[in-house]
Amino acid sequence: MFSTLQEIAVYIHRFHNLDLFQQGWYQIKVSMRREDSGYSSLGIPARVVQYEGSDDVYGVWRIDDRDNSFSTQPFRIKYARQDVHLSILISFCLFPDKYEGPPTSAGILKFELMYAPIMEIGPELQAALDAGPAAVHEFRIPPKALLGLHSYCPVHFDMLHAVLVDVSIHVSHLAAGSETPALKVPSDSSNNVDVSGESIGWSNKVSNKVASVDMNSSMHVKALLDSRNTLLEDFKEIGEAINQAIDVTELSFRMDGVELFNSILKKNLGTADGEVSRQGKPQNGLEKADGSRNSQFGALLSTLSDDDRLKIFKFLGHQVFYLWNTFLNFHRANNRKILNHLHDRWAKDRRAEWSIWNVYSKVEMPHHYLNSGSDETSNGVHRRVSSLWKLNDDVNTHVLRPVQNAAMRAELHRRSIAQMKINTRSLQDMHIFGDPSRVPIVFVERVMNAPRRTFSDNSYLRNLDLIDMLGSQPGPSSGAGQELPGSSRLQKVRDLKIVGHHLDLRLVRNQWLLIDPKIDFLMSEANQEKTSGDIREMGHRLAQEVISFIKKKIDKVSRSGTIRDIKVSFVGHSIGNVILRTAIADDAMEPYRKYLYTYVSVSGPHLGYLYSSNSLFNSGLWLLKKLKNTQCIHQLTLTDDPDLEKTFFYKLCKKKTLEYFKHIILLSSPQDGYVPYHSARIELCQTASFDHSKKGKVFLEMLNSCLDQIRAPSCGKRVFMRCDVNFDPSVYGKNFNSIIGRAAHIDFLESDIFAKFVMWSFPELFR
Repeated sequence: MFSTLQEIAVYIHRFHNLDLFQQGWYQIKVSMRREDSGYSSLGIPARVVQYEGSDDVYGVWRIDDRDNSFSTQPFRIKYARQDVHLSILISFCLFPDKYEGPPTSAGILKFELMYAPIMEIGPELQAALDAGPAAVHEFRIPPKALLGLHSYCPVHFDMLHAVLVDVSIHVSHLAAGSETPALKVPSDSSNNVDVSGESIGWSNKVSNKVASVDMNSSMHVKALLDSRNTLLEDFKEIGEAINQAIDVTELSFRMDGVELFNSILKKNLGTADGEVSRQGKPQNGLEKADGSRNSQFGALLSTLSDDDRLKIFKFLGHQVFYLWNTFLNFHRANNRKILNHLHDRWAKDRRAEWSIWNVYSKVEMPHHYLNSGSDETSNGVHRRVSSLWKLNDDVNTHVLRPVQNAAMRAELHRRSIAQMKINTRSLQDMHIFGDPSRVPIVFVERVMNAPRRTFSDNSYLRNLDLIDMLGSQPGPSSGAGQELPGSSRLQKVRDLKIVGHHLDLRLVRNQWLLIDPKIDFLMSEANQEKTSGDIREMGHRLAQEVISFIKKKIDKVSRSGTIRDIKVSFVGHSIGNVILRTAIADDAMEPYRKYLYTYVSVSGPHLGYLYSSNSLFNSGLWLLKKLKNTQCIHQLTLTDDPDLEKTFFYKLCKKKTLEYFKHIILLSSPQDGYVPYHSARIELCQTASFDHSKKGKVFLEMLNSCLDQIRAPSCGKRVFMRCDVNFDPSVYGKNFNSIIGRAAHIDFLESDIFAKFVMWSFPELFR
């Protein structure tokens, strides 16, 4: 009988607490099922291998017979940035369910974070953990991947449970029968369970389970051949990556099987001895056929008798089974090296995979803007508006206003995503792929004619080097992300990152830490509960806080080594960006401006609130000024002095602040009604270009001054990007927050998908 199954091995390496809000006991629960299937298609735990022990865990791992789930040992979380090394592998078997042939439905891998708010060990601990999951993260294994896959799998859960579980997934398509793992391992890990890494026993239950299923024999033989070839390809890639070959020379030890395989092909397909040998047993029987032969072989299988197909099926089944168990043994001895390699490969693939939601384009750095007149206007459009080279732009940008144009482009792109058929072999994160048309879309504009950077691996979007702990020069960048714990490569470089409010930019901070765990963060608290006064005072307080933090870090590093360089990066949200620029302009920051490196602005009003088109929000600002006389609101709206050229904001734009940064990234959203779109993007406002009053003149002077700083020659290799984030409007509905534009403004703080897209697409900028 031609029967197959898939074995999915889940290796859980470590639980890294980025920023959990609550201490207590935690546990990871894992389960497997087929997509759109019932209980009969649940994955069955087949083997458990504990690689290493850990002092941070308590009790035993468990298998729940009710839902065929596996739960790790409970572990206690006491502080942020804590690591718990679990080092355990659990494999699930997926059996055929109401279909014929190889897998046609995907597999769903589910991770649940169980939590018990109990500080001490006691009999009630497990009951509290079983009460229900605190968070869930699912991944989809496409049908193609069920024939063979080796992938890194980062489990993040949600914004309230900021953790990283380092996981790798390994999949193989196997022949079911006498050499299939036991239907289920014992549910009590305290019994005598073999965790030595060898096979833990076989059962005739598997054969009984699938014996009644009528399979398409040719398709199953072809699927096993594909699985074998996939394993061989992956063996070669992994072996070369970790510089240690996987020994499969014993695969050809069954010469009788190889000779039988060749004789059947020769008899039925009429091929020559040499051709059969190349396909079935060149040298040691490992080399896979090329694409044409592979396709031809699949077509010619239908010409064989059932008996011959069964013989080939068993032969390939033995080969795949041998290769799969060889890999599992090799993985146990080299699990950290394999995990590091898969992580590096995963990091390199992010930009390509997420290009579905990231649209890249280029714009020219404009010359100075002037008030338009009869000699400078063409068809009602400013003569010096920057030209755009858009990708697949079906919208006439000269007809629509910038906000309308951005919203329409996002909607058109969202419709195209809804019609896509995503057919990939990669593991799919259901936080993103669960409903692809609802994911934020990011339009990334690279501004040209600012001094360009080269596209070499060592210079384009180069690493954010801060402090060399050992006083030696860093090696060349691998461009592949950070090393995971246990790597033999020594990390020599650290980054100092300074951000605004204590919790405002927590999700951005967490993504940055995932890219480079060696960064030092200052989550500013100097202006907490003090954001309604004079922005100059807020900037001064922030400058003092930053200087104190830098001095402490310099003193600490100096005691243990030599400081090679210092590079400081800033990230701010909303009005926090104005406070950041004010702090940079503060006299106390003068000795430290030469260290400024990257500036990330998240919806910052860099040109103030002149020409704000949100009438409801403008009314709110007017009330604040009238009823509370809030000074910072007067400064933001340039009403703090009757003479516009004496206002705080005009003077701030004239000061050199942006000029000191080597990289500038501006994040904006056309849905954000709290910050004028042109102000967040530092670009021309059409209304201002036709305003011949002093207000229009002042606005254009502020704009030109900011652009002059960005194009200033003091930094010969500056990267300047505008990232336009378009959130899914359907999740807002029609409520007051969405009408006034507050929903999108807050989404910058409550969603991390856009941050993942930008930061992992340009990891060199944040590493």
